[in-house]
Amino acid sequence: MRYRLFFFVLVAVMGISRGGCLAADSPPNVVIFLMDDLGYSDIGCFGSKDIRTPNMDKMAAEGMRLTDFYVAQAVCSASRAALMTGCYANRVNMQGALNHTSQSGLAVEEMLLPELCKSRGYATAIFGKWHLGTIDKFHPMKQGFDEYLGIPYSNDNSKYHPSLAEVMPPLPLYDGEKIVETDPDQSQFTRRFTERAVGFIEKNKDRPFFLYVPHVMPHVPIFASERFRDRSGKGLYVDVVEELDWSVGEIFAALKRSGVDDRTMVILFSDNGPFLSYGTHAGHAQPFREGKLTTFEGGVRVPCIARWPGKIPAGKVCKEPVMETDLLPTIAGLAGADLPKVKLDGADILPILEGKDGAASPHEALFFYAGEDLEAVRSGKWKLHFAHSYISVDGEPGRDGKPANYANMKPKSITQSGIQGIASRHGYRVEKIELSLFDLETDLGESHNLAAEHPDVVERLSKLAEPVRAALGDGLTGVKGIEVRQ
Repeated sequence: MRYRLFFFVLVAVMGISRGGCLAADSPPNVVIFLMDDLGYSDIGCFGSKDIRTPNMDKMAAEGMRLTDFYVAQAVCSASRAALMTGCYANRVNMQGALNHTSQSGLAVEEMLLPELCKSRGYATAIFGKWHLGTIDKFHPMKQGFDEYLGIPYSNDNSKYHPSLAEVMPPLPLYDGEKIVETDPDQSQFTRRFTERAVGFIEKNKDRPFFLYVPHVMPHVPIFASERFRDRSGKGLYVDVVEELDWSVGEIFAALKRSGVDDRTMVILFSDNGPFLSYGTHAGHAQPFREGKLTTFEGGVRVPCIARWPGKIPAGKVCKEPVMETDLLPTIAGLAGADLPKVKLDGADILPILEGKDGAASPHEALFFYAGEDLEAVRSGKWKLHFAHSYISVDGEPGRDGKPANYANMKPKSITQSGIQGIASRHGYRVEKIELSLFDLETDLGESHNLAAEHPDVVERLSKLAEPVRAALGDGLTGVKGIEVRQ
């Protein structure tokens, strides 16, 4: 009898039960919120004065605000590819944004973040926008996810596209591997994805889980549910972001109700900067220059918050330059998963997240592509732009879901490809920047070119870019990358 009692006491101390409860040393749960086109200054704790985001602000107060967090490319599919693989999007040959006609996708040979988690016994789910391949073999449930509710590409690939609506097919909504609706009510997206996320947490509270919530909003066209529409009194965009903040609060409440809050790391960021041409239906990137689709800070530097009670110090601000590519190796390390047997570009940043003394960025430099063009490199406080074209809002920003200069758009021009086609479809004009060096400590707006004053810095950053150009290619110089995968 004494031995039996000792056994049950031992089991209780180890945190194991017949019901499958997690052991005390079990790997943490991971939740990733990915907002679509949310601007750097669209969150209260990142400077917004108009948008109420109490749940995101509380997350930052209880965790860490990463002020120098970057995405690999300032566009949907490429950014998501970097998150899922731990690689620059160009290494996995995924540039730009896929659409309903795309036959390509993120190669099935790549070991993705949910697959790494799944190899360690995690339950996995995605609720929101996938955008890494439309045809069957690229489906998220064939890429490591157990559950899926969402759309395969951006929500403007639909009857709501401002200039191509007539040629767009109905937008499909998947539940699992089946299309359950076409042209669903987009005002219900945030609510529906949140409810499924809450249910997933409650169902999997006794095992480790990886929950990915890539919200569709606030990518244009934007919609808020009836509960939030007109509630802010400051326009639809504010309503939409405040509903996203509600979603964050609901999911945190579910973590606490389920008793897993203290063993869950939650990370929130945006896939790229705001779609500035859409004006009143777009976000804000102050104090940075430009936005989505550019390699200026407004396009590639995004708001990021990380929270894990007892592990990530509360109220901490991190100014170290890190990138979304760092999340895969960091999460793999926490889960105890082996890293993919291929070259990665990200590095484990757990010491930074834990606020360790002296923890610094693992990168001597970060590199920024637009499509196949290597346009910029950041090292420390310095950022060097190679001479390149970029897009800038054509005149006054648009209103009510229409881009700038909408009245002057011509049907033939909006079918063009390349940077000129993007500009024509979305109300931008094409500009050019010469070789330019900026000091990001004193010039967040990248407006004062210091290349002539610091030729040594220009030379150093240019040399840092040479091996990356050789490995991943560069359309600006005609270099074909020798390490680009399928």
